[in-house]
Amino acid sequence: MRRTEKIRSMVRETVLTKNDLIYPIFVDETIEERVEIGSMPGQYRLPLSEVRDEALEVVSLGIPAVILFGIPEHKDEVGSEAYNSEGIIQRAVSEIKDEVGDDLVVITDVCLCEYTSHGHCGVVEDGEILNDPTLELLAKEAVSHAEAGADIVAPSDMMDGRVAKIREALDDAGYKNVAILSYAAKYASSFYGPFRDAAKSAPAFGDRRSYQMDPANANEALREVYLDIQEGADMVMVKPALAYLDIITRVKERFRMPTAAYNVSGEYAMVKAASAMGYVDEKSLVLEILTSIKRAGADMILTYHAKDVASWLERSE
Repeated sequence: MRRTEKIRSMVRETVLTKNDLIYPIFVDETIEERVEIGSMPGQYRLPLSEVRDEALEVVSLGIPAVILFGIPEHKDEVGSEAYNSEGIIQRAVSEIKDEVGDDLVVITDVCLCEYTSHGHCGVVEDGEILNDPTLELLAKEAVSHAEAGADIVAPSDMMDGRVAKIREALDDAGYKNVAILSYAAKYASSFYGPFRDAAKSAPAFGDRRSYQMDPANANEALREVYLDIQEGADMVMVKPALAYLDIITRVKERFRMPTAAYNVSGEYAMVKAASAMGYVDEKSLVLEILTSIKRAGADMILTYHAKDVASWLERSE
């Protein structure tokens, strides 16, 4: 059954398609033209003026969804630009929906870290991240994204109880059909470095280990996912992907929920660096990595490789 590619393709158990892909986009209020992210070659921070063209390109490639991250001009202690109805993400969602409508699913990252002056994902008092006061702000942020036209909101903060608070707020505001994709098992990972460069969201003090998961723990991930599902999550996510394939598999097998995996910035940067040095073949390596993530159980893969993969898959059809 391995003799020819035609036979291999006929009996292949896992097939990567464009419908598996979600493309992350950084929208930066402080710039007027796109800026390449140094630690993530081929990825850019975009000004608001370019998001329509970006959306059109993504649609033309057959990628079904994007997830948006915002970089505001002004940051403060409570991340007020995150829930400003005229904030950068709220305006970006409106621009994209006005341009492509339902041809593209728009997911928004719901967190405060890109918007706070201290870079943490919640309200800080005396050096401690306060869980409950943060929930109110996250709910306001999610509703503001829904009002702008977001199809799915994706809380990534890892505060306890935030899914229930966001679901209640969305329902009360009349957005019962806006889905929640919960970053349910988000680990305190070293693979996030380039993202923090891209989103300008590195914490000003300490780290995020007090609210993100310990990389040593697996059973805890199942408890976190279970709680988010009980609170109303429609989809769940494991982040990062490559070092946590076992978690993806266990989550999918246990809960049978739509499951996303985030092929994060550090994973992307390593491939790009090795490829630039000629150590690996980028195309075959990327396709192998994403296939492994899908084989582990992911239904959706958030990946910075999405545009390239969509083009490669188009040519192979």
